[in-house]
Parts: sequence; structure tokens; C-alpha cells
Amino acid sequence: MAVIIYLLETMLSLALLAVLLRLLLQWTRADFRNPLARALTQLTNPLLVPMRRVLPAIGRIDTASVLAVLVLALMKVTVAWVLGGLGLPPLLQWLWLALLEVARVVLWTYFFAIFLYALLSLIAPGVYSPAQGLLQSLCEPVLGRMRRVIPPLGGIDLSPLWAGIAIQALLILLR
Repeated sequence: MAVIIYLLETMLSLALLAVLLRLLLQWTRADFRNPLARALTQLTNPLLVPMRRVLPAIGRIDTASVLAVLVLALMKVTVAWVLGGLGLPPLLQWLWLALLEVARVVLWTYFFAIFLYALLSLIAPGVYSPAQGLLQSLCEPVLGRMRRVIPPLGGIDLSPLWAGIAIQALLILLR
């Protein structure tokens, strides 16, 4: 039974991450001509294209992606509770747990994206790669705000460090 729970939770987590990444990249206006962004689009299209026929976008908000993220989070919480032998949680708790799951996934996504972005800038500064392009469009809105508060010291940008500390503090608060 533990293997089934693990496999279902892993598959739902990966689906949630893929749809959430697509949504975040849309909000940050990433270049979807990027090969990695195209792969993510092709991966999530079977879920999102039918939903888009029913749910039109509202401004810059892709309602189909937002709904897919919420549904996948609700499914993940449901699988954890039902297969854990707890039954279904009460409605408000169920929604709260799903929102917490989305918040955790967003925070972990940004933590690892900022870490990889900083690592790539140290390993290959000034070299373009598709991953670096996507990471830049995803991380720069957050790191730019951090740089306004904490300027570089001696030419060293410490904004990824402080962003990682802030994200970890938020994750601790969400526990």
C-alpha cells in the first residue's frame, strides 16, 4: 500500500509542478520559444487545452491553469488522506490543505530555481543556455526586489542567499 501511495503522490506532485511552472512562467512573461518552455507546454497541453475551451483567460490570468493547479492540489490532499486511512477531510480543511500545498510547491519551486540560477551564474557566467533563460525570467522579479533592499556588497550579489533564507523562513511558517 505504501508503494501505491508513493507512486500516486509522486505523479500528482509532478503534474502539479508542471502546471504550476507553466502558470508561473506565463505570469513572468517568459519566452515560450525557449525549448524547455515548449517542452513544458507540450507536457501540460493535454490537460489545459480542453479546459481552455471552457474557461477563457481573464486578463493575464490563465483560469484553466489556475483551476488545474487547484484541482491537482485537492487531488493530492485527497489521495494522502484517503489512502492514509483518514477518509475525506472536512471541506474547509480540505481547501486549506490544498492551498497550503500550492504555497509549499511555489516556495520550493522558487527556492530551487533561485539556487540553480545562482549556481549557473557562478559556473558559466555570460553563457546563455535555455535553462538559464527560463530561470532568469522566473527568478529576476524576486531577486530584483531583494536587490532593492539589500544591495551588492563588494560586487557580490547576495540577493539569492537572502531570498533563500526568506523562502525557508516562509516554509517553516507553513508547517
